[in-house]
Amino acid sequence: MDDKLCLLVVIGVDDTGRKEVLAVVDGYRESEASWLEVLSQLTSQGISVASELAMGDGALGFWNAVSKHWPTTRQNAYKAFGQFETPYAAKYPKAVACLTKDKVEMLDFMISPPSTGHI
Repeated sequence: MDDKLCLLVVIGVDDTGRKEVLAVVDGYRESEASWLEVLSQLTSQGISVASELAMGDGALGFWNAVSKHWPTTRQNAYKAFGQFETPYAAKYPKAVACLTKDKVEMLDFMISPPSTGHI
């Protein structure tokens, strides 16, 4: 068994909250090349609109692929954060203040984390 193989999963969510599995593909170490292939397959299957918001774990390959394949996703992450801030600030002021204080660094890391290599 090859311990460098992994399962790459893409789940889409529309503006009504409906979720749909868009891709379940085997990849190699969650590499940028593997993720670019998955995102390209989605485009070839008809998904022609760039993702407004991408979420994932700390896998650097995913974030690098997203920023190359959907370069506008970065700006939309800031817009999404603004949509989070408004409804939650009154109910959770300390939590929102904590996240807002480091918003630029947090969003920059989530969209394009620094390259740290594999352990």
